[in-house]
Amino acid sequence: MARSRTAADFMSTVLVTTTPDARITDAIALILRANVSMLPVVDETGTLLGIITEYDMMNLAFSGEAERTIVGEVMSRNVVTVSPEDGLETIVNTCLTRRMHRLPVAKDGALVGVISRRDILREVLAIYREG
Repeated sequence: MARSRTAADFMSTVLVTTTPDARITDAIALILRANVSMLPVVDETGTLLGIITEYDMMNLAFSGEAERTIVGEVMSRNVVTVSPEDGLETIVNTCLTRRMHRLPVAKDGALVGVISRRDILREVLAIYREG
């Protein structure tokens, strides 16, 4: 196998995020427009505060409260992250054991990237093709 790959090597740095004061209906529109399954929730400095997933939004979709509910009220605050220096094996194990589709990459509390399962598969395929 080639040199050890880290999150920084293949994370997406084009970030689709939301804020804790955004309405759930706005977050739903954003994930549909961006074609993602999770939104990192950040403050004005880029500090990662939480995440909100499609599942979280679906729980509110038919409640009649989505228009009045803000992201900060329902986001997950205990966010599993990896650092830009974490290796591919750590990232794969985290996704598999936590059953995560998308994994935020944070450095010193700030969101710097996101890794999806597709990003991982693309990286693994590249390693096989280099081999």
